[in-house]
Amino acid sequence: MSYETNKEISRRKFLMKVGVGIGSVAAAAVAIPVIGALLAPLLEKKQQVWRTVGKLDDFTIGGTTLVKFLNVDPVQYAGVTAKTAAWLRRDSDNRFTAFAANCTHLGCPVRWEQNAQLFMCPCHGGVYYKDGSVAAGPPPKELTQYPVRIYNGEVQILTSPLPITNINASHT
Repeated sequence: MSYETNKEISRRKFLMKVGVGIGSVAAAAVAIPVIGALLAPLLEKKQQVWRTVGKLDDFTIGGTTLVKFLNVDPVQYAGVTAKTAAWLRRDSDNRFTAFAANCTHLGCPVRWEQNAQLFMCPCHGGVYYKDGSVAAGPPPKELTQYPVRIYNGEVQILTSPLPITNINASHT
């Protein structure tokens, strides 16, 4: 009888070790891609690219225009999602301000209301002044700005990998 008990205990230990081994392999199979996805942004080189959005003469002083351009890191299969947009305002002959086209609350696209001189978010009623600062509603911070420069008579926006940070700088 004691022989069968020892045999049963060793079978139980064996099955326990097999179960722990299979569980460990399954946990590693799930954890490795998750850890890779979490570490990838830290290990990737953050590149920025100047994208031309139009000629200097295409924009009127005091006007705000929606411009579209290619993301900094598009993939071949991205299609339309490889493009993004910004609101570009020409402040003077050689000075532009570019705002991200998305609300800082939940990322809904904002629209420019020329008569009111305000950016409006249709999702939750966010309102921004023409300088991008919050006027009303739930947005936690001002509209994100892209650096802008004039290069060889063309207006360019400095793109960065998503999500863009609040750069609030303008290059001329």
